[in-house]
Amino acid sequence: MQDNVWDADTARRYDTPGIGMFAPEVVDPAVDRLAALAGDGRALEFAVGTGRVAVPLAARGVPVTGIELSRPMVDQLRTKVDEATVPVVVGDMATATAPGTYSLVYLVYNTISNLLTQAQQVACFRNAARHLTPGGRFVIELWVPELRKLPPGQQATVWLSESGYIGLDTYDVLHQHVVSHHFHFDDSNQAQLFRSPHRYIWPAELDLMGQLAGFELESRHADWAGADFTADSRSHVSVYRLPS
Repeated sequence: MQDNVWDADTARRYDTPGIGMFAPEVVDPAVDRLAALAGDGRALEFAVGTGRVAVPLAARGVPVTGIELSRPMVDQLRTKVDEATVPVVVGDMATATAPGTYSLVYLVYNTISNLLTQAQQVACFRNAARHLTPGGRFVIELWVPELRKLPPGQQATVWLSESGYIGLDTYDVLHQHVVSHHFHFDDSNQAQLFRSPHRYIWPAELDLMGQLAGFELESRHADWAGADFTADSRSHVSVYRLPS
């Protein structure tokens, strides 16, 4: 299913230089925090995609390796940097192995939810642990499911509406699944739709996954800049650490 979502057409349209999730105010705080957490060690990005974070992190002097399931996304990454700058292993982030060990493994922009079963998500934690040195960290950026916005009998929430774009999620609360719908449109009668399936994870469930893989929660903030995580936060950046 994910092979069908992250195809060549999606890879060509994925990058939006300077705006959206590629805007400096979005990327720079993430790169700052990850560089600080990596220290003098190496970093491994699960679901590296087109290198939105890996490329600027490598430019900071942090050696970065990626794991990515989609070959078209890797091809798009290769238009920016070569294999020597950001080497990539093509495979599933829950099972694929990258060479060597790392002080930091990270997953950004909700990508752990691309794994559609709880077992796969637990396997992802365990795969991160296998790649880390003692005391190493696993960082996850993830949204908080907005089920409080669902009145009884309603299955969808609009999470963003702005000029030229509407984002909405449809929920299957029985199976803990959500499909994100991204509608892009202009002044014509035509619109472009991109959909992606996810399995949503509550923060407490994420913490339990970490415990099963031998991690302890080190910190949780509402964003990369370190804002407090509260009951009203729409997302979080959680840092898990292995024992030294």
